[in-house]
Amino acid sequence: MVENLTKETFIQKVFDFEHEKEWKYKGELPAIIDFWAPWCGPCRMVSPILDKIAEEYDGKIVVYKVNTDEEQELAGAFGIQSIPSILFVPLNGQPQMAVGALPKATIVDVIKNVLGVAAA
Repeated sequence: MVENLTKETFIQKVFDFEHEKEWKYKGELPAIIDFWAPWCGPCRMVSPILDKIAEEYDGKIVVYKVNTDEEQELAGAFGIQSIPSILFVPLNGQPQMAVGALPKATIVDVIKNVLGVAAA
């Protein structure tokens, strides 16, 4: 299931960007974080793909969404300039950002190669 994050839940579940300088992911599973807005056409194209991935990879990865209209400070902290922007967060190491409406096959490749999670 896809979970919507606010600044507060992001700080609790992902990364405390207000107090930490070095990236340290707090989650127990790799994550995908979709920075989106309701008026964004490409975001609406990606949304059902991420819903399906959340279902197929349940228990292996977590899928989050951040509404950039409602969470402008959070979007600013990550330098979001265009949406959709998708942050792929491995358990260890640095997250990687992808910008644009990615097809499902590309997202699945990144899940395997960046997050280290085998196909569902």
